[in-house]
Formats: sequence, C-alpha cells, structure tokens
Amino acid sequence: MIFGYSVSDLIVIVVSILIGMSVHEAMHAYVSLKLGDTTAADQGRVSLNPFRHVDPFTTLILPVVTLILFHAPILAARPVPFNPERVKFGEFGAAIVAAAGPLSNLLLAIIGALLFRVLPLDTFIANALYLFVFINVVLFIFNLVPIPPLDGSRVLYAFAPELLQDLMRQIESFGLIIIFALVLLSGFGGLLLNLDQFVLQRLL
Repeated sequence: MIFGYSVSDLIVIVVSILIGMSVHEAMHAYVSLKLGDTTAADQGRVSLNPFRHVDPFTTLILPVVTLILFHAPILAARPVPFNPERVKFGEFGAAIVAAAGPLSNLLLAIIGALLFRVLPLDTFIANALYLFVFINVVLFIFNLVPIPPLDGSRVLYAFAPELLQDLMRQIESFGLIIIFALVLLSGFGGLLLNLDQFVLQRLL
C-alpha cells in the first residue's frame, strides 16, 4: 500500500489522470480551432497524446503532493494557448473554449458511471471504474474554481464587470498560490472534496 492505495489503484489513477487530462486539453484546443483560432492546433495540442500536455510540476509533482496531503490528486496540464482576439464571439467564445475542458471530464465521468451501473463487473474492474469516475469528477470540479488561471475564471470573466475583470488579470500570475493557500489555510479543500463526493453520489 502507498498513501493508502494499492499498486493497482495507483496505476489506475495514473492512467485515469492521463486520459482525463489529455481529453480535457484536446477539447480546449479543438473548440478553440472550431471557433477560429488555430494557435493551439499549430502547436499540436489537438491531440490525445498526453506528452503534448504534460507540465513537469503541475502534472507530475503536484498530484503526488496533493494525493499525500488531501488523499485526492489535484493537477494541471500545460496550458493550451489561444488568442482571444481570433476566437469567434469574443469573451463568450473564450468562455466556451474554457468550459470545454471541464465539461469533457464530466462527460467522461458520466460514461464511466454508466459502465459502472450496467456492466457485470468483477472487483478490480468496478474499483477501476470508480477511480476513473472519481478522477474525472475531481478534474471537473477543480477546474471550475473561478480563480485564475483555472477554467472557471475564464467563464466568469465573460460575464464579470470590468472592475472584476481587472482584478482577475492582476492575480492571474499567482492564482495557483492563492488556490493552495485557500486549500491549506482554510476549509476550501474540504469544500472541494464535499463537492466531489456530492457529484460522485449522484453519478454512482
């Protein structure tokens, strides 16, 4: 057992993270391309190859640390580049691009939950599907947090007044520090886990 997980659990978690992350980032790039911006596509980001989306710290080191601290992996891939000025519908187009990532994780979680419900499963497959759903729910919830640079902030930005937009631009460079301060120094991490469990219970 490692961090309370068996070796097989950890393998399933890693594979689930790679699948969830790759689909998430590829959908950002794909929707951006469909809305008129080729920036991500030109860099090969419309791809399910996880190596095109890996960031050494936020994708590899961060989930291990958060798995130890919070018993749930929190991670981020290398950001998908896009040019808001080239995306159709302006700020609302940018919000659609941002929402595509976490919504793809919700879709993966729903597919995994449907398989969990309808297939005759042995213990290993049932546990693997549960972890797959859990990982994608975590990615869905975490990325919708409306603090830059997470996807939820871009969705909020499209509807926010100018004063709030200015504030969001100012804090974007150290937004992840703010998020981890909230997780470590307040009940924010517990709130995220409660939201994860709420969605899991509805799906499974």
